[in-house]
Parts: sequence; C-alpha cells; structure tokens
Amino acid sequence: MARSLAVLCVHGVGHQELDPDFRSAWQTSITSAVRAWDSSLEPTVDFLDYDALFDHAPLNLATYGLAMGKLLASAVVHGVGDLFEPTRAFGDVPEKVKWTAGMIAQWSTEDALRTKTRNAILAQMNKKNYDVVCAHSLGSLISYDTFAQNPAAIEGKVFVSLGSQIANPAVRDVFAGRIVALAAREWYDLFNPDDRVLTCPINLTASNFEQVQTEFDIPNDLLNHNATWYLDHANAVATVWRDLAGGPQAKSFTSIARGLQRVVATPTRRALLVGINEYPDPRNKLEGCVNDAFLISSVLQECGFEAGEIRLVLNERATTEAIMERLHWLLDDVRDGDERMLFYSGHGAQIPEYGPHGEPDHVDECLVPFDFDWSPAYAISDKQFCELYSQLPYGCHFVAVFDCCHSGGLTRDGGPRIRGLTPPDDIRHRALEWNAQEHMWVARKFPVVNKSLVDSREGKAYLGQSGSLHRLGRSSTLRTLPQATYNATRTAFGHLGPYLPILMEACQESEFSYEYRHGATSYGAYTFCLAMVLHENRQINKNLSYVELSEQTTEKLRRLKYQQTPALVGAKKLLSQDLPWSPDARTPANKAARRRAGAPARRSKKKGTR
Repeated sequence: MARSLAVLCVHGVGHQELDPDFRSAWQTSITSAVRAWDSSLEPTVDFLDYDALFDHAPLNLATYGLAMGKLLASAVVHGVGDLFEPTRAFGDVPEKVKWTAGMIAQWSTEDALRTKTRNAILAQMNKKNYDVVCAHSLGSLISYDTFAQNPAAIEGKVFVSLGSQIANPAVRDVFAGRIVALAAREWYDLFNPDDRVLTCPINLTASNFEQVQTEFDIPNDLLNHNATWYLDHANAVATVWRDLAGGPQAKSFTSIARGLQRVVATPTRRALLVGINEYPDPRNKLEGCVNDAFLISSVLQECGFEAGEIRLVLNERATTEAIMERLHWLLDDVRDGDERMLFYSGHGAQIPEYGPHGEPDHVDECLVPFDFDWSPAYAISDKQFCELYSQLPYGCHFVAVFDCCHSGGLTRDGGPRIRGLTPPDDIRHRALEWNAQEHMWVARKFPVVNKSLVDSREGKAYLGQSGSLHRLGRSSTLRTLPQATYNATRTAFGHLGPYLPILMEACQESEFSYEYRHGATSYGAYTFCLAMVLHENRQINKNLSYVELSEQTTEKLRRLKYQQTPALVGAKKLLSQDLPWSPDARTPANKAARRRAGAPARRSKKKGTR
C-alpha cells in the first residue's frame, strides 16, 4: 500500500502570488521531490488561503507608514543586495518588494489581523493531521507567529520555511527581538542569499533546526524569490524531502553530523582583538591601539586563553569587510557555555542617519574601521553588529571591550590623543538646523526612538541622553515596541529578548577616551589601567567580578588625573560574578583568597539570562 504524506502549503505574497497556476506548480515540485526517494509515496497538498483577511483589515495609518519605511530601509541594508544604492529613493524599489513590504507592514502593525491569520492556520491544522507545513515568504511569518505561540499545533511535525523574512531586523522586533526554536520535529529553513525580497538567514542554535543553503539565480529575474525554485533545489531534495520521504529515521547526513557535533563538542573560548593606529588621513593617526591589542592578548593568555584562540587584526588590514568576517568567526555557531571576547581599540564616531522617511532622525554610534568614509556601508554600527550577537544562546558568555569614544575630538597639541572622530561639515549638517530668530546654527532635535524605553531605568544606557542614539551592543533596533508590549510579547513567545553582551567601555557617552604614554610607548589609558588592575590582582591570586574590575580601573584612571569614567553595561547578576577568564577563577583556593582579601562571597556562576 502506498504511503501518504499530508502537506499544508502557506503561500507568500498575497493574491495567489500573481500566478493562477502556482498551486499546481507547488504540487508538482513537492510530488517530484518526495518520489525521488520513494516512488510509491502519494503526497496530498492543501493550501491555506488568507488573502481575504488582508483585504478586509483596516490599516492603522499612524503606524503603517513607519513600518513600511522600516521594511524598505531594511531592504536597502539587508534584503536586496546590489539592487539598491544607499542613496536610491524608495520609489525605485521594484513593485514586488514594495508589495511584499506593504503586506508585511500591514500584518505587523495590526494585532487583530495577526490574530486572524493565526486562527486561520490553527483552524486548518485542526481539520487534518498534516505531516509538514511548507510556508513561503509572508506565509512563513504567519506560520512562525502561529507555531511559536501555539507549540502543540506543530509538535511532531516538520516545518519548512523558504524565502523567509522571519529574521529580518525590521520584522524581528514584532517578536520582541528574538527568534525561538519551534516544537516541530524538525524546522528546515531554505535560504537563498541571492533572494532580494527582504529575506534574511535565521541564526538559530537548536537541535531541531537546520538552515539549508538553496542558492539559485533565475534568468531575467532580479528578485530570485520563486517558491518552486526553492522546492526543486537539489539541496532541498537531499535534505527536506529525503527526511519526509523516509520518516524520522531518514534525517539528512547534515542533521546527524550536527547532532553528533553538539554531543561531543566542549565549550570553547575565542577572542577577537582589533587595533587601528594608521588611518588614511594622517590627522586621524593614533599611537597606542596596536600596543593595546598585543597587551590584551598577553593578559588573556595569562588568564587561560590559548594563543590559537585569539585573533588580531590591525591597521590597514582592519577594513570593514575584514572586521565583519572575523566577527563571524567570533560569534557564529556559539553554544551554551562558550566564552567570547571582542576588544576594539581605535577611533569611534557618531553618524547622523536617515530614517524610514528619508530624513535624518537618529544617530548611530559606530566603530571606525580603516576604510571608514562616514557612510553606513563602511562603519561598524549596531545594525550590523546586533545581527551577530542578538541570537546568541543565553547560556554563553560574551563580553565586548571598547577603548574609543563617540563624542568626537581632535588631537590637542601638547596633550593626550583623543580616540574619537569629529564628523566633516556635510555630515555634521545633518544634525543641525538654522535658528532664524537667533541667526545661528543649533542642534537639530531628533525624535526619541522609544519613549517608554528611554523613560525606563536603563533607558539612557540604551538610547543615550537624547533618546535618539543607537548605541553599540544594545540591540536598540530590536527594541522598538513600547515596554509593556515588549514584555508581554517576550512572555508570549517564551524568551527573554535579544541576547545582550557585557559591555566595558572606556568612557561615558559625552566623555573622551585618551591615550597614555608609558615612557616612550603609547597605550590607551583605559586599556593600560584595565590590564594593570588584572595583573595586580593576579599577583595576589584574586579574581574579580566585572563590577570590581570596572571600579578599580576607574579609581586608577582618577588617580592618574584622566577625565574619563569607564562604563559597564550588562545584567546585574552577571556583572557581580567572577570573571571567566582565569582557569582557576572558581577553585576553592581562589574563593578563599578572595574572602581573605575582604571581598564578600558570591554564589557560583549560573547561566546568564537577559
């Protein structure tokens, strides 16, 4: 007797994707793929029609325009590759992308519409015992939203997403900034890096998740978003359809290898150290940053890191592309228990940036790579950085140390060098407006990014004193929901929000980070004092908490008359725990030494939460 396979398909962009034959095309692709492994298999393919829900849903115009702008801005940065130049008007965006963005914006801004789409999927799932749900584009968003909040509906089944916008930053804040594992037996995400319809890879560490690379380039099709090209792809046939044709015991070799790797792997340490003295403009030259990188490398190795666990990138080699490539080395495939450290020594800057409506409306804090040119494409801002850390598992340990400032500054003759760049006049003009009454230029007042977050206890640490600053390491682009909604959404999806690294910064928002001369050798004042505090405490076999390390470094800087106050940002219970960098940090002898030195005993380290 032939076996059956029940498939529910959830289409993407509405109105049957403009193709009246799309159902038969999906049916043919799925049937052909599963029969490549079992010729007797008879798949039954049903489709969920949800377009009418969008046609009848009223638009909340107050939020729809903003959501649409965010999505199209994200298309420029994330989803459409070389289709756009950063300065190109959103009016030039292809209609397919605008239509997709419009439907996603409508869905993301209307709670009642999201409820209706969830109910539609749940009602269909109750009609039949489906083996697999196959969802394309907008359909993958609707399906994920449903199954993440109703795990029983997908439990024991296979979920296949293709051409998905689930991880797009402009969408992810709808899910309170984090993607979670589903209760599915297996979740396969088919990802084409050349798909330019707002798609993004899903960075998810889970035993039942596999992202399948399905790269294709359709002739004369700039968007590369066609569902059947995903379904027919050789890698999809060799993984997804092989699994579904053979049942749970026929999981792909990749899945099996992935599971074995998790079983045998041990926690790892990695550190990336960036130091840039030499910038193309001689006026921006610094002196101590390369020395800082080598100093921190020596300290880490004294604290238990192996030399092979540390990478340096310096001066002209520290381009935007090179730093991002090494950040992937640092933060890809991180598991619970892993330890990661990023150290940056060089210039910092602030770039007044354009928002969804094409006008400057916020400021991006950024690191300054060698090829920095005051554009988002050649800067390391949190928009790129948070893509790498926000999905890290809560049980890993990631600390980022920044010896730079973002307030701007020039080298002062006879005085210490300042590690921050003042923007050129055309960039600075974005943040100014003319006061006709005073006949003077004054600072433009940008709108507050998220008032409820700014008004919260930690708000200014996230969005700066002005409330319009996107600060490094804070995932502020994923925190756009009002605080009450954000907290309720985290609860609904069963997570704690984006992962946030522990941040150790050389100075406060409005201060400068200075260089120090150790005889004839230059270092960052903050980095040198930090290293000396660690060295001094190692001499008495005393490990420190992050709070103690920051406090002692601050005291040393003050004694040396430096007008900079280090900043420490992170979850309080993590900041009060011992530094993880010493191999003997948690031994009884070390804890006894701490108590003899007068430090209060602390509970043993637990997995961090955010």
